[in-house]
Amino acid sequence: MERAGYYYEHWDELYENWKGKATDTVEELKAVEVPTLPEMEDIETVRAGRGLTSAYDLLVAYNRVIENMHKIWHLHFEFLNLGYAAYLTYFGFCKQLFPDIPDQVVAQMVAGIDVLLFRPDAELKKLAAKAVALGVAEAFKKDTDPAAVLATLEQTDEGQRWIAELEKAKDPWFYFSVGSGFYHHHKTWINDQTYPFSGITDYIAKIEAGVSIERPMDEVIAERDRLSAEYAALLDGDDLKNFNDQLGLARTVFPFIEDHNFYVEHWHHAVFWNKMREFGQVFVDNGFFEDVDDMFYLHRFEVEAALYDLIASWGVGTAARGPAYWPKEVARRKVLFEKLSEWTPIPALGEPPEVVTEPFTIMLWGITSDSIQNWLGIGGDEEGDYDLKGFAGSPGTVEGPARVILSADELHIVQEGVVLVCPITNPSWGTAFSKIAAAVTDIGGMMSHASIVCREYSVTAVIGTGFATQKIVTGLRLLDNGSDVLRTSRRILARIYART
Repeated sequence: MERAGYYYEHWDELYENWKGKATDTVEELKAVEVPTLPEMEDIETVRAGRGLTSAYDLLVAYNRVIENMHKIWHLHFEFLNLGYAAYLTYFGFCKQLFPDIPDQVVAQMVAGIDVLLFRPDAELKKLAAKAVALGVAEAFKKDTDPAAVLATLEQTDEGQRWIAELEKAKDPWFYFSVGSGFYHHHKTWINDQTYPFSGITDYIAKIEAGVSIERPMDEVIAERDRLSAEYAALLDGDDLKNFNDQLGLARTVFPFIEDHNFYVEHWHHAVFWNKMREFGQVFVDNGFFEDVDDMFYLHRFEVEAALYDLIASWGVGTAARGPAYWPKEVARRKVLFEKLSEWTPIPALGEPPEVVTEPFTIMLWGITSDSIQNWLGIGGDEEGDYDLKGFAGSPGTVEGPARVILSADELHIVQEGVVLVCPITNPSWGTAFSKIAAAVTDIGGMMSHASIVCREYSVTAVIGTGFATQKIVTGLRLLDNGSDVLRTSRRILARIYART
C-alpha cells in the first residue's frame, strides 16, 4: 500500500518523468551506430593507438540494442500494473455498489479522455485538411502509390509545402505499426506509407463531401458525464465519496493505460526492428543471409553466436561457418513458418479452470468462466444455429455486411459501412474506424485496446467472441446492437441481440 500509494499520490509528476525516460530510451536506441566490417581498419585506428576494432564496436552495438529493449520493458511495467489495478479497483467497487451495472457502463464512465495513441490518426486528418486547403488533393486521387503522389507534389510550391508538413508529422507519429508492434513483419508507417496515404485519401474525400472526420469527443464526454452523474445521484455519505475518489483515480491513470502502447510497442519497437535490420545488412554483406529480414528467423542467442562467428573469421582472415550454414537453415525455417501459417491452432491447451478469477485475464483478454464454457460448446460446431457470445465492448445499433479480415495487410479492402470481423483490432486502425459501421473480434475484454478504441470512436463493438472469424463469412448481413450475443446461422442472416 505504501509503494502503490506513493505512485497514486504523485501520479502526474511521476508520469511526466516516465514520458521523459521513455523518450530518452527511444533516442538512445536511435543513436546506436551499427558499424560495417571493413576490408581493413581505418589507419587512424592504428595512429590513435585505439586497440579496439570494428568487430568490438559491432558487438557493443548489438548488446546496447538488446539492453535498450530490456530497459523500455522495465519502464513499460513501472506504471502498467498500477494503472490496471486502479481501474480494476474502481470496477469492483462499482459492481459492489451496483450489482446489476453493465460492464460497458463502468467503462463508459472513464471514456472521453484524449490520449496520445489517437495522435497519429489525428495527424493524418490534419494532413488531409492541409491538402485540401493547399489545393493539392487531386494528387492523392490520381495514384495510390505514395512515391507517385510525392513525385507529383514535388512539382508545385503548394505540394512542397504539404511535403514539409508531412516531414514534421513523421517523427514520432509515423513510428506506428499497423499491427501490435510485437513482430518485425507488422508494417510501420515510417517504413511503408501506403496505409497512412490511404487514410489521408479517405479523409480528403470526407472533407470534400462535407463529412466531419473528427472523433465524436463531445458526444462521448456528454454520455460519460451523464452516466457518472446518474449513478452518483444514487449514493450519499462514504459511498458517494469513495465512488468519486475511485472514478477520479481511474480517469487519472487511464491515459497511461493507452499511451504506453505508443511509446513502447509502436515508437520504440519500430525503431528497434529497423535497427535490427541494420545488423541484418551486415550479415547479408558477409554472405550469412540472402535477405535482410532473414535475421528474424534466428533467436537472439543465435544472433550472438552468428556475430561471434562473423567477427572471429573477419579478425583472422579465414572463412566463417555462417555462409555455409545459415542460408540453408533459414530456408528450412521459412518452409516451417509457411506450413504453420496454413494451420489453425486450437484456442487453448489443457483442462480449463473451474473459475477464472485473474483480473487481467478477464479485463484484457475477455477470458471468463462463462466465455470458456461457451467456446467449448461451439468450438467444433460446423452446422446449424449457434451463438457467439462476447463482451459488449461499445454500445450502438447498426446494420451492415460483414467483412472478415485476418491481418492488417487486408485493411485496404475494408469498405464504408461494413461490420469489421477480425481477430483483434489495433489502435493504428484509426482510419478504418472512420469507415466501418461496427466491429466484432475474436479476442479482447472490456479494457483491451479493441474495446477502448471502439468506445472512443463511438463504433459499436462485440469483442472476445472466440470464433467470429471462423464462423462468419464475408458478405453476411449483421445487425449489431453492441450486445454480447452474436447469433449466426447457415440459413439466416447473422444478428446480434441486445441484452439490457
